[in-house]
Amino acid sequence: MTIRNLTHMMAPKSVALIGASSKPGSVGLTVMHNLSAAGFAGGISLVNPNHSEIEGRQCYGSVNDLPAPADLAVIAAPPAAVPGIIADLGRNGTRAAVVLTAGVGPRSKEMLEAARPYCLRILGPNCIGLMVPQIGLNASFAHRAPLAGDLAFVSQSGALITAIIDWAAARDIGFSHVVSLGEMADIDLGDMLDYLATDRSSRAILLYIEAVTHAPKFLSAARHAARLKPVVVVKSGRHAGGARAALSHTGALAGSDAAYDAAFRRSGLLRVKTLDELFAAAEILAHAPKLSGERLAILTNGGGAGVLAADELQDAKGVLAKLDMKTTAALDKVLPATWSHGNPVDIIGDATAKRYTDALHELLRDPQSDAVLVLNCPTAITPARDAATAVINEVNLNRRDRSPSKPVITCWLGEAVAKEPRELFRANNIPTFATTSEAVTGFMQLVDYARAQTELMQTPPVAAGERTYHAEDAAEEIQHILKAGRTVASALETKTILAAYGIPTNKAVLAKTPIDVRNIASDVLKQAQACVIKIASPDISHKSDVGGVRLGLESAASSEQAAVEMLARIRTKLPDARIDGFTVEPMISRPNAREIIVGMNVDETFGPMMLFGAGGVAVEVIGDSALALPPLDMLLARQMIAETRISRLLAGYRDRPAADVNAVADVLVRVSDLIIRHPEIRELDINPLLVDENGVIAIDARLKLADERVSPRQELAIRPYPSGLQRTITVDGIGEITLRPVRPDDEPRYGPFFARISPDDIRLRFFTGRRALPHTFLAQLTQIDYAREMAFVAIKKDSGELLGVSRLILEPDRTRGEFGVIVRSDLHSHGLGRNLMNALMSYARSEGVTEVFGLVHIENRQMLAMADELGFKLRIIPDDPSVREVVWHPQDVTAHASLS
Repeated sequence: MTIRNLTHMMAPKSVALIGASSKPGSVGLTVMHNLSAAGFAGGISLVNPNHSEIEGRQCYGSVNDLPAPADLAVIAAPPAAVPGIIADLGRNGTRAAVVLTAGVGPRSKEMLEAARPYCLRILGPNCIGLMVPQIGLNASFAHRAPLAGDLAFVSQSGALITAIIDWAAARDIGFSHVVSLGEMADIDLGDMLDYLATDRSSRAILLYIEAVTHAPKFLSAARHAARLKPVVVVKSGRHAGGARAALSHTGALAGSDAAYDAAFRRSGLLRVKTLDELFAAAEILAHAPKLSGERLAILTNGGGAGVLAADELQDAKGVLAKLDMKTTAALDKVLPATWSHGNPVDIIGDATAKRYTDALHELLRDPQSDAVLVLNCPTAITPARDAATAVINEVNLNRRDRSPSKPVITCWLGEAVAKEPRELFRANNIPTFATTSEAVTGFMQLVDYARAQTELMQTPPVAAGERTYHAEDAAEEIQHILKAGRTVASALETKTILAAYGIPTNKAVLAKTPIDVRNIASDVLKQAQACVIKIASPDISHKSDVGGVRLGLESAASSEQAAVEMLARIRTKLPDARIDGFTVEPMISRPNAREIIVGMNVDETFGPMMLFGAGGVAVEVIGDSALALPPLDMLLARQMIAETRISRLLAGYRDRPAADVNAVADVLVRVSDLIIRHPEIRELDINPLLVDENGVIAIDARLKLADERVSPRQELAIRPYPSGLQRTITVDGIGEITLRPVRPDDEPRYGPFFARISPDDIRLRFFTGRRALPHTFLAQLTQIDYAREMAFVAIKKDSGELLGVSRLILEPDRTRGEFGVIVRSDLHSHGLGRNLMNALMSYARSEGVTEVFGLVHIENRQMLAMADELGFKLRIIPDDPSVREVVWHPQDVTAHASLS
């Protein structure tokens, strides 16, 4: 994961085309023409050993003959020649290459090894190429150049790129970058997201994805990019040909596309289904202000169009605003008596430009709506252009006078008559659509994006206390099963493992024979009104399907008889099944309880994936489930629950009290921790998990395992909280302190902390005056991606106060990072800053970071002195004499005091 040297590719000053050709219709000639015609201001060199010139332009015999190394090489040479060309380019100083050549596959490893010593970045092979219209770079064999604009488009399909360029040009849509990834031997989706996230020329990133590779890298980059600008994705292959066979219900329900949905949602990406929706989303997300709510007001000069839009909004589960009484009264004063007196606001077919202005003026100030859709049906009364100009003037006035302004979406119906108004809207950065359906879709994408951003930045509730687990007991049980040569845990063993993680279970006892069933049932019935027996077999996944469950047995004799009948039935149906006996457990009577399922399986792309939904024997038929990537906290768990239909039943209805949803969320978090801690777990079903107003209890459960040493589990897509880095230290003059990585629920601690930082300390640390502390700023400090950032917090053990923070922000390849440290102003000179820095340095060393650097104001003498004592070297920055850079290389320094 790195963006090193990508600038040489995306903003080169010179280009060399290797494989330039004079053959009509060849890739080499097409690329040469595209490079020449696009307006690139830098030098373009041609290389081909068989030509001294092509179309009057000098052609060099080899890369080694070039008078100077090109920033970017474009390679259209035969596959066998590619590794050698890459080696020559790197040796001569080129640091980026677009490999258009197909068929490199078997030589890809050799190609990458040739590039590695020089960190020469490769796009492709087998790609259409790269286009950066704003600098006139068309290093591709596309049939035409895209228009210049500010949308970045990255695609895994080269063929689709050419269609997109045509489609977009017809709609006057321009691009900052068009990137064909090809086979992604080096540069992949994650690298491009990291680069484009901070690229100022790109206001939004559009992705066409066929399959994600390196899921942890992709998700880390996606989460980073989505916090900075809209990222919209189309993923092909939404409907799989068939589900794979699985031991668990979870394995059957957790299809690949559902896993992609969960991953995109967790990253803050907006997923759309079609290319039309992709560009509609880009249109509205880039031009419309952020929503403060989801209520839409509709303004129209045609009643039918307004009603149609309102119906489409409600079909899409959108919210039609109910206008404020004061707004209605104000509209009465400026509109004819025949106006609709409600939402949609129909200002009648003879509406003038002034009527549009007056009505929109009031709707933009209406406190009960959050966005306005303005429709226009062409009439002979008011030219469509005049109505559009009126709307534009009012929107621009609102933008100047109100902050934040309310989003306005426009839809001028018709074709020729609407062409000029749409151009005017685009010129004024006002989203515009051709149909009511497209406009409503655009608004709902704005809603979905706002929801995704809110979820991405929400602060989980502060935990009442740390969850305690008996992880060693669970590990011992898992190893016992594996050492016995089994990979499927019985229900009894699974419940033992769940109980070690504090998940309430219905206690069960194993009976070897029907006579044992009778004796155990006799004991169970002393404390319960009835009991349940279930077949115990490693070969039977779904016991109910084969008659392996009997409920409501009220006597020991009936329990024995049920066991005899069950055994006979199963031996007839499944003669080869291994039978370990029967489990006997008390019958749980909870009449208000709902059956739910909590599960886990390993997705082939994203690794461990959790499931929640409606449970019971018909779980696959009901198909009401949601997926999420671990790790989970209480907030993420509740969001997962809310995605299902059964969540509405859990909220209570009629005489049914609301279920204890917090208890369900707690189980999800505990299961998340269980699967993170024990990589041997490959599939898990808790089904049913009963839930009512009194809490939860696991009635049945099944677990599939694998030996991690023989068959390592796919890694987690999101790096979990590194709890192993927590330590307790004692600082003179302060007392006992918990030193640990920051958590999202630490956010409430930051307000009181910054309140006790002096203005001078703020200036020396942030190089500015006192900073505002909005939620978005604090969320960035506490909701970090542990794959690319670390922050240690010092928490006073007795009071829970935040006393200091050290932070290391790594570059995408995790080899270099910038540090910062700040301590409460009244606690200087106690050594707290040194402890925080030691924690950071130990972490950097353990992660293989090769350079840690920081910028320190020259007046911050205390920090400069501490950096010197810790082994940092000082560098003077020529452009800024007020700042010094301090640098530490772990490999050059003997380990200082550390947390270990």
